[in-house]
Amino acid sequence: MNVLVYLVPLALLLGGVWLGMFLWSMRAGQYDDLEGAAWRILSDEDIRK
Repeated sequence: MNVLVYLVPLALLLGGVWLGMFLWSMRAGQYDDLEGAAWRILSDEDIRK
């Protein structure tokens, strides 16, 4: 039962870190263009002949 004294704050801390990183990625625009990377893979513009 004493281990819960350590695990509960650790879980809350990790959850807060995850939430902070997720909010930072939202503000940085990481999810603005979801289909752009898929179309760039199919593009032949960078292939040298």
